[in-house]
Amino acid sequence: MNRLAPSLTTRWVIGILVGLFFAIPLVSTFLYTLRDTESGLSFDHWLALFDPAASAAIKPIWTGLGNSLILAVVTVAIVLFLLAPTMILVNLRFGKLKPIFEFAVLLPISIPAIVLVVGLAPIYLQIGRSVGTGTWTLAFAYGITVLPFAYRSIQASIDAADLRTLSEAARSLGASWPTVVLQVLAPNLRQGLLAASLISIAVVLGEFTIASLLNRQVFQTAMVVVQKQDPYAPAIFTLLALALVFLLLLLIGRVARGNGKAHS
Repeated sequence: MNRLAPSLTTRWVIGILVGLFFAIPLVSTFLYTLRDTESGLSFDHWLALFDPAASAAIKPIWTGLGNSLILAVVTVAIVLFLLAPTMILVNLRFGKLKPIFEFAVLLPISIPAIVLVVGLAPIYLQIGRSVGTGTWTLAFAYGITVLPFAYRSIQASIDAADLRTLSEAARSLGASWPTVVLQVLAPNLRQGLLAASLISIAVVLGEFTIASLLNRQVFQTAMVVVQKQDPYAPAIFTLLALALVFLLLLLIGRVARGNGKAHS
């Protein structure tokens, strides 16, 4: 028995305190959405989301949610097809560059979003002239924002797998590098790639500052607009978004438990 480990009672107390810390604001928000001046508590505000008469008022939220989902797909593509192969290349061929690369990808976490926008604004002027001002172009900025989170998730899987041995064995059998990456290395990094993808989705759905300052309509900015007319709808969508993120985290944990062994 580990004497340094906390007792069962201590673990329960810590778990309850942490659970209350997260549960109280969520429960309060849920009760707020049930508030009704006439009947006390009811689901009228939830049912109003499906009322055609009220659809015009919350249309910006649906538009913003659609834009955010598109951004999530493009951002995940950047993580899977740009960041992940680069990390594999650095770990296999350019080990001396790993500290510099790690510093570069972790740097965005220390830079406030508003400072990033100041630097990205001139770049987005050129992007607007070249490919348009569509909301999907925010994925370039979001790709920078999610770098630290995605990097840590993928690097944890890389450290757990012997990429060099796997790649050399596959190459000795005549496999090309695309085959090595897609069919040999990717299955062994599945846990990290999935975690990086789901965390990227969560970050994109919750981002507000960059989209607001660059004047793009996404999920979070749309809720601010709708809140001026209907304060209940944004609260409901916030709960739904948090529930989605919670399910994503559960999925990460399930995949982590089910993929504990490396493939060969």
